[in-house]
Amino acid sequence: MSAPADKLLEVRGLSVAFGGIEAVKDISFDVGDGELVTLIGANGAGKTTTLKAITRTLPSVRSSGTIRFAGEAIEALPAHALPARGLAMVPEGRGVFARMTIRENLQMGAYTRNDIDAIEADIEHWFMTFPRLKERHAQLAGTLSGGEQQMLAMARALMGRPKLLLLDEPSMGLAPIMVERIFEVVRTVAQQGVTILLVEQNVRQALSIATRGYVMESGRIVLQDTAANLLQDARVVEAYLGG
Repeated sequence: MSAPADKLLEVRGLSVAFGGIEAVKDISFDVGDGELVTLIGANGAGKTTTLKAITRTLPSVRSSGTIRFAGEAIEALPAHALPARGLAMVPEGRGVFARMTIRENLQMGAYTRNDIDAIEADIEHWFMTFPRLKERHAQLAGTLSGGEQQMLAMARALMGRPKLLLLDEPSMGLAPIMVERIFEVVRTVAQQGVTILLVEQNVRQALSIATRGYVMESGRIVLQDTAANLLQDARVVEAYLGG
């Protein structure tokens, strides 16, 4: 599998340790502009730690390696500097502002912007993509279902007009019918031109919408290929797809 020619995210030799425990072990991968790339693996494989290392949202840890985003080294930048550069993450657990309305959450997602008319236009755009949110626009986010909160967290992140959207386990804890809806939305967002790095335990669903995939086990990347090839790979089928 060849690497993307136009690399938006480049991770090289990333290692992350918590005390004496090495959670991520010298991994390297790329995300090309316009791709939907998935990082898959079992719980505890190091996927979420990888995303948090990229976004500088880990607690005190020992890490090494280089991370380049849009051609710029970002591994030493603070987390709050990344959204304005076009890097946004939807964390595991969603993290919506529970006591704010849906509309207020979306407005918070645009906090780095000052183009008021364009912000309102973007709110309407994402309301069209997430019609359930439009129906409940004045409702407090904390009263939404898990799936609705996931949609809101994604829409809020997209309000910053990111070049790259990181999604951490968007299907976790959702009913099967809502899982299907969330993956439909992820596919739609990617088709609208947003580059996505998706971390997900639901391997079949993730590979069904991705361009390429990387498989993590025990902190290492052990397989990489096109998503279509990984869906047919005997090792993936046996380990993750019940083959």
